[in-house]
Amino acid sequence: MPPFLQFLIRRFLAIPISLLVITTIIYGGVVLTTPPEVRASIYMPETNARLTEEQRERQINLIIKRYHLNEPFPIQYSYWVVSLVRGEWGYSPSLNNDVLPALLQRTPATAELAFYSALLFIPLGLLAGVLAGWRQRGKFDSVFRLLAFLATSMPSFILALVLISFFYIGLGWFAPERLSMSLSIHLTPENFKAYTGMYTIDGLLNGRLDLVADALRHLAMPVFTLSIYHWATLGRIARSSVIAERRREYIIAARARGVRENRLIWRHAFKNMIAPSFTSLVLSAASLVSGVFVVEIIFRYNGISDIIVRSMRDVPDAAAALGFTVYSVVIVLFLMFSLDVLQAIFDPRVRDEVLRS
Repeated sequence: MPPFLQFLIRRFLAIPISLLVITTIIYGGVVLTTPPEVRASIYMPETNARLTEEQRERQINLIIKRYHLNEPFPIQYSYWVVSLVRGEWGYSPSLNNDVLPALLQRTPATAELAFYSALLFIPLGLLAGVLAGWRQRGKFDSVFRLLAFLATSMPSFILALVLISFFYIGLGWFAPERLSMSLSIHLTPENFKAYTGMYTIDGLLNGRLDLVADALRHLAMPVFTLSIYHWATLGRIARSSVIAERRREYIIAARARGVRENRLIWRHAFKNMIAPSFTSLVLSAASLVSGVFVVEIIFRYNGISDIIVRSMRDVPDAAAALGFTVYSVVIVLFLMFSLDVLQAIFDPRVRDEVLRS
């Protein structure tokens, strides 16, 4: 079997194993700490509020039996996993909807925010790190290190509040939420067709450039807040990699032969430093998914985080909390798998190291 195929199989098999371990811990932490009667009452619809005590108790017993809430933990967990595979993630009383459709409905907003954040910090992080490392101790390097220090020192929620105070409250340039009220209230299925759920893309497909401009204006602050930390982290790693490459013998020999500096940077050093930068991208992928939820809440960007906020607002909603957690874990695992594959393509040493372990 080819080594690359072996690598793919081993990495892919790690996904269900990781899911099994993580979901067991999550399900145990949420379910085992709550009595079956309490969990059953959460699944009762609001229309049953006028039931007598006897009718209510009978209804709770039926729910416990239906969802196997009184069985031993392994049996409960098995039924829960089977339900997840079938797409039956439970009913959320706080959302008044099934959990999986609610998650899928809010995914485009989160995906749009994460996409533009990655589109911003990946090229700018690599570019800034390469230029700073190639001109070590120069003016650009000093400015980059200062900005990177500030970016990694300030928590994202503090930065978000500062941006809102200055750009929204003070200047009125950018606003929270996804769209302006004047545009969102006029978006109907008759005059706007949602292809992807992302306003910037759907606006282009519908020929609504005003909608695209407004969506980008609302994306400005959350995208900057979400990407600035990852920009600094990626830039620092790229800078260190370029500094190490500058001292290699092939760079010194190429410079002695009169090769231009731009060619040395982008045709030689950049190709060799891009592989270590993928390690930072893999770590950033996980933190980007978790960080996007905090940013969504602060800027009222109604994505997936809206589910966890609603589930904790009134009564504890076990179905919504479990669905939100599992959905997030699945996204992170598959995203890290994709980046691991790309890293193995660019750097065969990573693939060989995994196969030797």
